[in-house]
Amino acid sequence: MRSHPPHFADLAEHQQQIVSRAQLLAAGFDDMYLYRQTRRGLWQRVLPATYALVTGALTDEQRRISAALYAGAEAQLTGLAALIWYGFRQSPRTDAVQFVVPHHARRTSAGFAVISRALTLDSRARATPLYPVCSPARAVVDAARDLRQLRPVRAVVAEAVQRGYADLADLDEEIRRARRSRTALVRKAFAEVTQGVRSAPEAELRDCLAASTVLSEILWNPRLRDVGGRAVPTPDGYLPEAAVALEVDSQEYHFRPGDWARTLDRHNELSRLGVLVLHFTPAQIRREPHRVRRSVEEAYESRRGLGAGVRLRVDVSVTPTPPTGDPRG
Repeated sequence: MRSHPPHFADLAEHQQQIVSRAQLLAAGFDDMYLYRQTRRGLWQRVLPATYALVTGALTDEQRRISAALYAGAEAQLTGLAALIWYGFRQSPRTDAVQFVVPHHARRTSAGFAVISRALTLDSRARATPLYPVCSPARAVVDAARDLRQLRPVRAVVAEAVQRGYADLADLDEEIRRARRSRTALVRKAFAEVTQGVRSAPEAELRDCLAASTVLSEILWNPRLRDVGGRAVPTPDGYLPEAAVALEVDSQEYHFRPGDWARTLDRHNELSRLGVLVLHFTPAQIRREPHRVRRSVEEAYESRRGLGAGVRLRVDVSVTPTPPTGDPRG
């Protein structure tokens, strides 16, 4: 059996046993040898001119390396594949690996490698040993442009902000760069986040209650203070006229170890101050929106006017600012 040259073996190990045809030829192998190795099942051709020197299913990283070798040296990982690389919890799973290439590049999509072109690449892309990864803001917008439903778009936009992957200014810049090209959903999700909605379930609760003809204005994630100026726990939503707080209880979107105890503390503190706290799960909001809306309306009507007796005030100095991007599609 032919042994690999030492320098090629180091290269293959560095690239997790994924190599290009050009690298194989440079190492002294010819096309007939490549053909025999794949025909015998010792290697596998995973993309055009791209080989795995192992058999079996590839790991996510091997797939990214394969797509990077196929896409070319200037290509940047983006979209859902980049969000998965960053560790987004709410990103939809996908087998596709998307790379963005300069507009003049001649590469086209093949297999699991999805190639998109851009007039400008991401100047804030993160360098890794084997391929650049677009900044989270660019990756979020690129992913959102290929999604067809608002719910996953809301999820990744909210997670990007809530977990500190990207700030509002970076997201706004990327949305403006993309202009009107398939950005209606990400513009809507961005507008919700800038108005104080922190997660996809909160946005769905907001949509659910927007249809009400009974409720007054709902403040989303307001900063509250008591009469002494002390900060009070922030509910997901608050109806000041009735002193009703709304909480979305979601292990998936909010909780880390220990957060459940903090949620109970928040509930108890608001209750001590005379606030009625209503809790809903994402499943209830999604499956029973009419029941959720009726519960909030009944609580509001039974307590209308009581808010004046609850000695809380909204700290307007830190309420969310209006969106800078145009949320219209």
